[in-house]
Amino acid sequence: SMAAVVANLSVPWGTGVLMGLTDAPNQTVTASPGPGRSLAPLCTVCCCGLLNRTLAVVFMVSLAFAIVVGNVITLTVFMQTRQSRTPQGYLKSLAVADMMVGVLVVPFSVYTEISLMVTSAPPAWYQGGSAVTAGGPTSRSWQPCMLIGPVFAGCTFVSISTIFLMTVERSIAILRPLHKDTLVTRRRTLFLILASWAGSFLLAMAPLLLSKSFTLEYNECSRMCNYAPLLVGLQLPADSNIMLLFPAFDFTLLGGTLAVNIMSFTSIRRYTRKRKLLSEGSLGLEAGGTGGCSHRPSFSDIKAAKTIGILTFAFTASFSPIAVFVLGNVVGYTWCNFSFFAFWILTGNSCCNVIIYSVRDQRFRKGVMLLFHKDRSPPHSEKS
Repeated sequence: SMAAVVANLSVPWGTGVLMGLTDAPNQTVTASPGPGRSLAPLCTVCCCGLLNRTLAVVFMVSLAFAIVVGNVITLTVFMQTRQSRTPQGYLKSLAVADMMVGVLVVPFSVYTEISLMVTSAPPAWYQGGSAVTAGGPTSRSWQPCMLIGPVFAGCTFVSISTIFLMTVERSIAILRPLHKDTLVTRRRTLFLILASWAGSFLLAMAPLLLSKSFTLEYNECSRMCNYAPLLVGLQLPADSNIMLLFPAFDFTLLGGTLAVNIMSFTSIRRYTRKRKLLSEGSLGLEAGGTGGCSHRPSFSDIKAAKTIGILTFAFTASFSPIAVFVLGNVVGYTWCNFSFFAFWILTGNSCCNVIIYSVRDQRFRKGVMLLFHKDRSPPHSEKS
């Protein structure tokens, strides 16, 4: 019999549509689903047994709690800050996007997993329940994956774009400190934040807006709502290449963020070396008594750039398993179990930022401590 089409087509940006039919050794096929159904692999005991689902639910509940509590603390500390610099706007935006994952995306996966444990019939949004006719998708009642899927994809894109914008903003402070106040303004920052949210969610919904060949359904491997192509005669839709927008966006911004960080840290290293030479008297009068750094960046700008660099590294590390998963899909591997870890490592990044702030920023730690004291006053300094 013909092997099934790989089921998990939508990492948050769905590049699995690159694949056609493949002989996947770890995937079995059900009876022919008929024209217009998204073919799904059978759920194996190792993936969908009662113990496995129970452990997955415990993990998801713990993760949702950590994401929500961590980002509520982050937002509260930032809101209590009276003096506010521009980067804080980006950090608030990042915290809101992370918190939406903990409030909407993870709880829905918990609800679906519990439903699968207590009922014999899978819910309407479960993998393999989508159908099309010759004229497009069949009319059916609205199902929650049509909301949850774009929310997760959109929040992922917001995180990537926000980290990129923060990196560019800090690079201006490092490379052009005299122009920082002119180029980086509150109004411009607010506009960029709103644009990143609007653009990210429009991109997340692009397969639904620009094509009738895709749907959203709960994937049994990743245990999230993912995009899936509507197959007709076991063939991928002709416009499946539209999903290439997602990885192109992700890798372009991550590559740009890496390039900007390299420029910023190169400048910081050069400035640090000049300071060291000046302290040793090696530059003498040639440096004019300033070590060639008359327009040097402030210490807080340098520290903020390093913190943002750590945020970038953490997000890239959590995003890398998804990239590996996609490469595996392209060459014909399914990796059902690995897809679960890849998706949920990325989801777990939503609770990492508050840890990074706490380790890197003493003012943030003081703000957190004030939250747990009755006689507290808001911190007077902003998170850099």
